[in-house]
Amino acid sequence: MNLRRASFLAWALLGISLALVLLGVCVGSTGLENLVTPLLNPLQDPDAYAMARQIVWEIRLPRTLGAWAAGALLGLAGAVAQGLFRNPLADPYLLGSASGASLGVALALVAMGGGGGMLGGSMMNGGEVVSVFSSSVLVRLGLTGAAFAGAVLAVLLTLALSRGVQHTLRLLLAGVVVGVVLGAMTHMVLLFSPDSLQAMQAFMLGSTSFVGWTACLLMVAVWGVCVVAGGLLGRVLDGLSLGESTAHSLGLPLAPLRIALVAVLALATGTAVAQTGLIAFVGLAAPHLVRSVIQCTHGRLIWVSSLMGGALLMGADTLARWLIAPQELPVGVLTAVLGGGYLLWLMHRGNPSGKGA
Repeated sequence: MNLRRASFLAWALLGISLALVLLGVCVGSTGLENLVTPLLNPLQDPDAYAMARQIVWEIRLPRTLGAWAAGALLGLAGAVAQGLFRNPLADPYLLGSASGASLGVALALVAMGGGGGMLGGSMMNGGEVVSVFSSSVLVRLGLTGAAFAGAVLAVLLTLALSRGVQHTLRLLLAGVVVGVVLGAMTHMVLLFSPDSLQAMQAFMLGSTSFVGWTACLLMVAVWGVCVVAGGLLGRVLDGLSLGESTAHSLGLPLAPLRIALVAVLALATGTAVAQTGLIAFVGLAAPHLVRSVIQCTHGRLIWVSSLMGGALLMGADTLARWLIAPQELPVGVLTAVLGGGYLLWLMHRGNPSGKGA
């Protein structure tokens, strides 16, 4: 029965995602507009067809699919993190990857910007705009590489401080400490380089504005690898959910398998953050939403949570573009508001009186 419900939910989420793709390509800076008709009737108005094709293919479709891929990575990472730490409040950023990525981007902005003036969330350096979501290939590669390297180094630092992965509580505390320290270092970098502050703000708030086909395909490829790896490691999470002694009695080599889980978590989170910045609550809320509908093993939970995360972020990104058009609300702000509201609702539902336990 649970397998049937999991399959039904997965297919429903895929259908919702497809509908959101069609909606996403019709939402832009002017709000909702019909671009489907010109694409379906190229001979009726060739100029309108050419313009609609360029807008959809070069801007909106890769952005919409990129939002889905980033959300899928965060949803997958959230399911892995909650299973690994046996804590429903664990999120993909718990090992310090978000703070490490932020520090990497801040240092890269300082190196590239060199202390120029401000221009709409970017820094001017020798007449060239340096932005966290710049369309320049070299700048994008540099900032993406810095974010990913920072996320991975933060996770490695967490592992070093926790002296491996044998003790889950020590790993959790080390992640919190690393996140706080690297976050403070990021603020110090920005304090000594105020020109970087506004450019950095776009990364901190999260955005899919400049996700192109290269970033989209990269995230989809990493998602495929992580889904397969997460599915194969689902049995380990099932064992850990019963307690470490039970997992040992099942003959599971916990130390290497935990390292593999941390690697999946770091790869999924680092890839998403490097391309879209810090987007809150998607990785935390997606597994909760799945568990509220079905009860299943972690192998299926990881797969369905990734689909849920993709649908959530793609829907939030479309809504962020439409709400205050022609301006755009940062999608990270919207997910934080909606995700925080969802968690407050969960707390109230678990305690209808509204009083403390």
